[in-house]
Formats: sequence, C-alpha cells, structure tokens
Amino acid sequence: MKEYDIFVPLNYNDGTPIESKKFKKLQNQLLAHFDGLTFFPQPNQGIWKMGEITYRDEIVVYRVVARKPEMARRFLTRLKENLKKTLEQEEILIIERDVETLQGGGGASNIYADET
Repeated sequence: MKEYDIFVPLNYNDGTPIESKKFKKLQNQLLAHFDGLTFFPQPNQGIWKMGEITYRDEIVVYRVVARKPEMARRFLTRLKENLKKTLEQEEILIIERDVETLQGGGGASNIYADET
C-alpha cells in the first residue's frame, strides 16, 4: 500500500491567491479516485532552490492512500501535469511512500487497565 502527499501552492507565481474553487475541484478529483483523503489546511512554507535562486511558497497538503499503486501513479502523474498548467506552476511536488495499516487484534481490551 502506498501513501501520497500532494503539496499544493496557495498562490500563483505572481503572488495572486489561487481561487478556492480550484482547491475544491482537486479535493473532488482525489475523493472520486481514492475514496478518501486527508487535507492539511494549515499553510506551510515551502523553500527550494533552482540554480542560484531561492524560492518560497505557502502550500497546503493533500494525503491519499492507494492499495493499487500502479493505478495511483498513472492518475497522479496526469493530475500533476494538469495542476502545473491550471495553477501556473513550474513544478508540483508529490511524495510517495510505503505504508501499512494496523489491524485489530480481535477481542476488546482496555489498554489502561491496571496490570498489577
């Protein structure tokens, strides 16, 4: 199983805020493809260098989990190219990592029970 973080800027390169409808559209696309997502709405600052120039941007993060990574990669590759165009960005960062979920152990237990 794979987890993907999609780092989305809050502003166009000229500093103009990206319209909220574009974030809603992205959320709907992710929800339709992955059946769920986590949105981290608190702005984070991204800093990176290209050549001798240091760039700064405020971003938000969308996280999705995929049981079929091949399909997810195809979808996210197309989504990335689309976002670069519609958000007028040189690059959109998408991180992929392996994840596992914890499975329940069967019977109910009280983890706070006194074991003495």
